[in-house]
Amino acid sequence: MLSKTIMSGDWKNEKHVPVIHIEKSVKGEDVKVKLAVGEEIGHPNTFEHHIAWFKLFFQPEGFPKPIEVSTVDFTAHGEEDTLTSYTAEVNFKAEKNGKLFALSYCNIHGLWESEADLVLE
Repeated sequence: MLSKTIMSGDWKNEKHVPVIHIEKSVKGEDVKVKLAVGEEIGHPNTFEHHIAWFKLFFQPEGFPKPIEVSTVDFTAHGEEDTLTSYTAEVNFKAEKNGKLFALSYCNIHGLWESEADLVLE
């Protein structure tokens, strides 16, 4: 966990944890990442309760800090108790292996994180 204010968990049992899916990646070519929130358990998208955004960071091996790769904002919210497919596809180039970090923000339940290893072929 990054800090006491950022929560993590098992994404199959928690609707706030960002899920990172990495396609097979080759050094110097686009790394294709799919981000999702609420993949197993849907998350509401109402004015009162919604996912506002998620971010993806990459920290190459040997680099002292993560680099922000993408921010995805969810700015449309419904009046009814609707479920939204909070997903995005992100492409970026990487020359080194490293770690991917994803953050999501729920307007009621705060910040959530997950991480995944990026291993290039």
